[in-house]
Amino acid sequence: MDLTQKLIDFTATLKDVQIDHPFAKFPEYIVLRHRSTGKWFGLIVAVEKDKLGLDGKEKVPLLNVKADQEIISILKKSEGYYPAYHMNKNHWISVALNGAVEEKQVVYLLKDSYELTK
Repeated sequence: MDLTQKLIDFTATLKDVQIDHPFAKFPEYIVLRHRSTGKWFGLIVAVEKDKLGLDGKEKVPLLNVKADQEIISILKKSEGYYPAYHMNKNHWISVALNGAVEEKQVVYLLKDSYELTK
């Protein structure tokens, strides 16, 4: 099972969540949100490397999560973390889902984002 599916399965175990594909133009984008408020706590996308400041056109799978600003400033210095793609870069960060970041760290950040957006 790939990491994206594991994250979807994990999200389904949380209370009051909705997993959907709201963008007709980008049907592969997956939004993770609180059902009762509609607030997002995650966005799964695949983005071309050059849009992340990397060389190449291949797509990189990413998870955007909300995080504490101090955590973001630390994580951005590490491999596999990028300024949030199409999100507020002060409050969100993009995490690579290609193995550059350990699975347990990705799950921790997703759960933290869930809690921060309640």
